[in-house]
Amino acid sequence: MIAELGRYLIALALLASLVQIFVAWRGAGGVGRTAYVKAGQAASEIAVLAAGAAMILLIASFLRSDFSIAYVAANSSVDKPLAYKIAASWGGHEGSMLLWCLLLAVFGYGLARFGPKDDGLRSRAVSFQGLLQTLFFGFLAFASNPFERLSPVPLQGAELNPILQDPLLVIHPPMLYVGYVGLSTAFAIAAAGLMQKTPGRALAAAIRPWALGAWTALTAGIALGAFWAYYELGWGGWWFWDPVENASFMPWLLGAALIHSSIATEKRGAFPGWTVFLALLAYILSILGAFLVRSGVITSVHAFALDPERGVWILGMLGVSSVAGFLLFALRAGSLGEGDGFEPTSKEALIGANNLLLAATSGVVLVGTLYPMLLEMMGGATISVGAPYFNAAATPLLLIAALLMPVAPFLPWSNGGLKNAVSQMRAALMLIPVAAVIIALLFAGASPLAIVGGAIGVWAISGAVMDLGQFLPVAMARGQKLLVIGRAMAHAGVGFIALGAAADASRPPDQNIALAPGESVAIAGRELTLDGVRRADGPNYMADRARILVDGGEGGVMSPERRFYAGANQTTREVALKSSIAGDLYVSVGEARLRQDGSTAFETRVAFHPLIWSLSLGAIFIVLGGGLSLTGRMRAHAPLVERDASARPAEAV
Repeated sequence: MIAELGRYLIALALLASLVQIFVAWRGAGGVGRTAYVKAGQAASEIAVLAAGAAMILLIASFLRSDFSIAYVAANSSVDKPLAYKIAASWGGHEGSMLLWCLLLAVFGYGLARFGPKDDGLRSRAVSFQGLLQTLFFGFLAFASNPFERLSPVPLQGAELNPILQDPLLVIHPPMLYVGYVGLSTAFAIAAAGLMQKTPGRALAAAIRPWALGAWTALTAGIALGAFWAYYELGWGGWWFWDPVENASFMPWLLGAALIHSSIATEKRGAFPGWTVFLALLAYILSILGAFLVRSGVITSVHAFALDPERGVWILGMLGVSSVAGFLLFALRAGSLGEGDGFEPTSKEALIGANNLLLAATSGVVLVGTLYPMLLEMMGGATISVGAPYFNAAATPLLLIAALLMPVAPFLPWSNGGLKNAVSQMRAALMLIPVAAVIIALLFAGASPLAIVGGAIGVWAISGAVMDLGQFLPVAMARGQKLLVIGRAMAHAGVGFIALGAAADASRPPDQNIALAPGESVAIAGRELTLDGVRRADGPNYMADRARILVDGGEGGVMSPERRFYAGANQTTREVALKSSIAGDLYVSVGEARLRQDGSTAFETRVAFHPLIWSLSLGAIFIVLGGGLSLTGRMRAHAPLVERDASARPAEAV
């Protein structure tokens, strides 16, 4: 009964989304507009309620271990812990697609209730959102329904991938999807604005808060995923330029560019076409990410499906969205208007330069991600594009963008003010060579790129501190302190990430050795001794838990595990971390090996990650900064801190 009801609810959400397209469009103008606006809102409400109820039913099916539903049988077992039964509802392809559709409907309802003040623009945006909902609900209903029945019914499920059985499964995918799907609102508003020829400034003002909210959520989702990879997979890496990681990074880069470009468009009318183009492209790249994850065209631990037929569906949705968006842009971009001129050393110019750098980085990542796949499809050799390419091609662009970033708040709009900005930031600029020397001394053998990256990170942090000191008093007097604090925190967060990445890239070599009880290994001035290994079984796994003494026990005890999940017939390594201000001691334990002398040794991976906490701190700063900026903007309902062009600038970017 639950499965059948779930399918009906998905069909209802699909139908409501179709209705939403047409009635909301009629609400954009003409006689009886108010009635159609209300009808569009009601349709969006029905879509949310239907999709939400379907999600609840799916979760209930997991809680009941209803293996008559194929998706439940493929991703759960009777003895799975409660939290993972709930999270497993979006841990596979069909369930995660239901979550995606639910969020699309939620954002559609959000647009209907809290969208642009212009009634016509809001109604058209809700209509375009309905189109996006229809595409995905159609995919869900006809190609990826999570309520398909299974016969005969197994007594036990196949188990969720053990790698996914982690507390972060509860929050990482939903947060990432809020970011992905949230960008649909920017797409819908941009398309609606193009359709009704909304001036660029007004359109940018309407897009900006939605883009900021989505980008902030996407930042949190990516950061959580990086942390998950760091401690869960057993190799100590937080970013590998994996195709799926890249798929999330590209819309993040364009989202960052969109936020800053929308500021320039809203304030000065600059780059209206570019801002709208970014709003369209950011969401299209989100759909591209869904294609990469779900089509089977790439191999990744992040992949949800290996079904080319589903890939064709998503490719079709990508095509429809791209054609609709870019055709509108080609036909109506001229209606966006043009802003006032500006000098090469103004705030607009710097924002434009950073936008080009972020877009170029996204392009570099796109080429590196898609090239192997396209080459193989054309009958070429099977190749892989890994970290060396991305580090060489993308990292320098990002470092240049980070180098320019702290200067923007100190520049005036329109008029050149670089000389004055440099004068104000002289103290911070002096930190770049000082930081480079210190990093080179602390991390012997660090690459030039790592040294430069760390120095730029220090520069970004110091620039953010100066930003607060310079402009916060003015902002507080005008009731806009959250905007300036949010900007400074986000910029400082970029600096902390650059510093942490540089330090981690310069870490001592990892050690992979076999340790028998009583044997030790030294790393980063610490001695780690294997005291022993004992059984420590969990609810749905068997585990060998090691006891690692740090400096003979005086520095604490670490307890990495090797787990075997019988339901999935898979083994995982559970990492042990010991954190300090200097960094993380990192230990994982693998299989037991019998030595020639009859003793048993255990495969052990030992690493030290200096200043790794800086990465997490940076992500937290960016997320908090984005949240504060969004809150400040919602409260202010007014332009950000302005100054006369001849005075010191105080504009929050």
